[in-house]
Amino acid sequence: MNRIDKLFAEKGHDIFSVYFTAGYPHFDDTVTVMTDLVAAGVDMIEVGIPFSDPMADGPVIQHSSTVSLKNGMTLKKLFGQLAGIRDKVDIPLIMMGYLNPIMQYGIEAFCESCVKVGIDGMIIPDLPFADYLRDFKPLLDKYGLYCIMLITPETSEERIRLIDEHTAGFIYMVSTASTTGAKDSFDSDTLGYFERINAMNLRNPRMIGFGISNKATFDAAARYAAGVIIGSAFVRLLGSEPIVRQAVQALVQKVR
Repeated sequence: MNRIDKLFAEKGHDIFSVYFTAGYPHFDDTVTVMTDLVAAGVDMIEVGIPFSDPMADGPVIQHSSTVSLKNGMTLKKLFGQLAGIRDKVDIPLIMMGYLNPIMQYGIEAFCESCVKVGIDGMIIPDLPFADYLRDFKPLLDKYGLYCIMLITPETSEERIRLIDEHTAGFIYMVSTASTTGAKDSFDSDTLGYFERINAMNLRNPRMIGFGISNKATFDAAARYAAGVIIGSAFVRLLGSEPIVRQAVQALVQKVR
C-alpha cells in the first residue's frame, strides 16, 4: 500500500502536511528539516524542488527557491540528499515542483529516482492534465507513484470529477485563486467553496492548502477536508529562526 493511502486509511482527518523548499535556508538543511518535522508530529511532508520561475508561488517561496538555487541545489543533488531518508523518516513524502526541471531530468529517470529514495508521490502545478494522462500516468502506475492534482475555486465540476476519476492519493484544494501566501482568516466565498467541494462526495480525500498560517485558518480548513497543508508560513519561519528546530516549534505553536 502506498504510504499516502495508509495515512488516510489510518488517520483520515486532521492530517497535517508541511511544505518546505529543499536546500533552504542552507544547502544541507533538507534532511534536518524533514527529521525535525517528523519529531514534531507532522503527518506528511512535501519536499519542494527549487525553480527559477515558480508560477504558483508567492514571494516567500519564490525567495526560498532563489536562495536554494544560489546554494547550489539541483534535482540530482536533492536525490543525493534523500538517499537513506527512509532510515529516518517513515511518513509519506511528496516531491513538489515544476515541470521544467523534471523534464530536464527525464520523466522516467525522475520516477526511478523517486522510488529509489522512497518518495510516494509528486505535485507538479504546471503539468497539463492531458499531458499527465498521456505521458505521466502510465509511468506513475508502473512505479507505484501518485501524481496529486490541484483544484481551485475556479475549477469546473466536470474537471474536478475528471481529476477524481484519474488520480489517487488525495486532491490538493487550493483555497484561493491567488499565489501561495499566509492569510489570517478565510472569507465567506472561500468557505462556500469548501462546502461546495465537500458536497460533491468525491472518491479521493482532500487536503486544503494556500493561505493557512494560524490556528484559525488551520481549524477552518480542517473542518472541510481530511487535512491541511502549510507552506509559506513555515518557509518564512525557516528564514527567520536561527535553527531549524526552532522554526518547526514555532510553526506548531502557531497552528496548534
